[in-house]
Amino acid sequence: MESTTSVQEQVKEKYGSAARAVAESGSVQACCDPGLRCCDPITTNLYSADQTGIIPEKAVKASLGCGNPTALIDLRPGETVLDLGSGGGIDVLLSARRVGPTGKAYGLDMTDDMLALARENQKQAGVINVEFLKGEIENIPLPDNSVDVIISNCVINLSADKDRVLREAFRVLKPGGRFAVSDVVVRGSVPDEVRKSMLLWVGCIAGALEETEYIGKLTNAGFDAVSIEPTRVYNVEDARKFLTEVGVDVDTIAPQVNGKFFSAFVRANKPKAVCCKPSCCTPVVAGVKE
Repeated sequence: MESTTSVQEQVKEKYGSAARAVAESGSVQACCDPGLRCCDPITTNLYSADQTGIIPEKAVKASLGCGNPTALIDLRPGETVLDLGSGGGIDVLLSARRVGPTGKAYGLDMTDDMLALARENQKQAGVINVEFLKGEIENIPLPDNSVDVIISNCVINLSADKDRVLREAFRVLKPGGRFAVSDVVVRGSVPDEVRKSMLLWVGCIAGALEETEYIGKLTNAGFDAVSIEPTRVYNVEDARKFLTEVGVDVDTIAPQVNGKFFSAFVRANKPKAVCCKPSCCTPVVAGVKE
């Protein structure tokens, strides 16, 4: 198994290249290789015209996510939102508009090029209730119990230490806070050789958790009300041309692929606090009062 550091460096280089391509040429396609095959169909047609119309074009083009978490979560005025792996900033900027001037949206990214692009997009959008932070999603640089909502767009699956990511998410959420992310998920078992073939086509599948495993990790981190809702199911026909070109027998692997890989909206809650007096607020974890 690759080390956490090795995986982080690969992800940093991949998304740094994407950010540089958008900044220099205005198109992420300039840097697409087998590791960035998630450009299409996974990352396309995720945002409505109403959303893309109020966001700088480069923020839209730098989006390499697999969903649209901002469209699926109820954000309220005055709330604080944190986007894990914020990239070019599209979800942060959209969230900032929804929480309004009394709220705040943080974006966390470890890639200098993406952070520079996101800050430029923020400047162009004229949105002030936003802050982009440099850091790793395994070590979130925010205090305990400091955000109302955590969003993310096809990033957690890329971490080599997902348990730590989910524990950190739980830590920084306020009691009663919501976890609402888009991610690539696998349903049922898939042979390693088939997963590798699909990985050639779509880098976003790297590290994708099996559905029940994802639920288990969220529960172990302390979350409740966990649910996984498929938003886009991937069919091997989407990849037929590419897989055939690299020598994969598509008809053979089709029964083991179809319906197994999908983008999903993953929801969970941090349990609300039980307060015995004004100065005493203790979260309830797994139904146990401390």
